[in-house]
Amino acid sequence: MSITFHLVRHGLKERRMGDVPLTSEGFLQAEATALHFARAAFPVAKILTSPLRRAQETASRIAHHTQSPIIVDPRLRERANWGDGPDQSFEEFIAMWDRCTSDPDYIPPVGDSAKQAGERLASRLTELTNEEQENSNLIVVTHGGLITDFLVQTLTERELNDCHPDFKAMQNQLIPECSITTLIHDQGKYTIKAFASTAHLDSN
Repeated sequence: MSITFHLVRHGLKERRMGDVPLTSEGFLQAEATALHFARAAFPVAKILTSPLRRAQETASRIAHHTQSPIIVDPRLRERANWGDGPDQSFEEFIAMWDRCTSDPDYIPPVGDSAKQAGERLASRLTELTNEEQENSNLIVVTHGGLITDFLVQTLTERELNDCHPDFKAMQNQLIPECSITTLIHDQGKYTIKAFASTAHLDSN
């Protein structure tokens, strides 16, 4: 059974600790993304979003323009968020993040390992493939790290490098804000139709 997933990274967020909102630029990105899906040739069955504010604000714009229902799912949360550890400096957070990226099995003091995060998203998508009608289109609004964690856990090295040369080494830089990665799930296998596309942002 074929299901199409549109993995959307949230718009540009405010650069500070905690569960931060979108910036004014981030809202414009979310609006452009929402208009893109509203003009699409397919109906959006539902929108799933991370509980973090920046993702929910992005998802809300898409829902407004597509008239699609939203489901908030904690499994779509980022692997770690600056502010989860109350005394953690930004430099300490980045060091922790980089260690998780280079060692997917490393479990940090706060948050999940990259492997746990990727498996978390994979399990939710698998559930959806069993729940939704054939040929459904689902939008998943989440985070750049979680998207790459999932792809690294799910695709072969060759498939990853077809998206971008040396994907694993570059993964922290590959998913721009409000980019769309489109995956088709069919008979237990994922095929990438578009990777981290921002064409819809350039046309608005």
